[in-house]
Amino acid sequence: MTSSHDLDQLYAYPDDLERPWVRTDFVSTVDGAAWTRDGTSGDLGGSADKAAFSMMRDLADVIVVGAGTARIEGYRALTERSVDQQVRARHGLSPVPGMVVVSRGLDIPASLVDGGSVVLTSAAAPAERLKDLQDRADVIVAGDDRIDWPSALAAFDERGWRRVLCEGGPSLHGDLLAAGVVDEICLTVAPTVASGPAARIAHAADPIDRPARLGHAVTVDDVLLTRWILGES
Repeated sequence: MTSSHDLDQLYAYPDDLERPWVRTDFVSTVDGAAWTRDGTSGDLGGSADKAAFSMMRDLADVIVVGAGTARIEGYRALTERSVDQQVRARHGLSPVPGMVVVSRGLDIPASLVDGGSVVLTSAAAPAERLKDLQDRADVIVAGDDRIDWPSALAAFDERGWRRVLCEGGPSLHGDLLAAGVVDEICLTVAPTVASGPAARIAHAADPIDRPARLGHAVTVDDVLLTRWILGES
């Protein structure tokens, strides 16, 4: 099994970041399915993926997740026990990373809102829900009809969040890729095939074409941990 030290080195963010660096983290089957027959991805990559997932959280300033994924995967508010305090102290990070829940309709689990998560939406969000959330939580409104990701990342930067980790889902990932703001994709390939109707790790109406170079490829038993650095389209 890859050690914690090895994972720290594999998933280290670039040094001296001058802007938010957006990392996405996904697991898929060999045939590209983003989840298994139960509709979740949590156990797909086994212990190797869980270890990489935890390390990426330990190294992040902020974790970004779509509201749908948060509901399906049972997300909870982060606490100091959610992450490795020694890793975070070693990298000069705050004890707990921020969490941003992305939603246009604002159907967000109350436990995340009440637990201190930031809500990211657009000006097209339902007005009454938006006002209610603004009274209860930190809300970032970026863009008119759709979320304007450069504006959202500027708001992250103002909060000191430059190590950005997006944990999904596929529609949010597609939006980020379409906006051209993804710097790297960390993909675990699980040793199984799924077929069926499961989505890929990124889903959008229009295709894009961005080259990528391999940052690392490490096997743990039959699980493949990879990191891809994206270039200009």
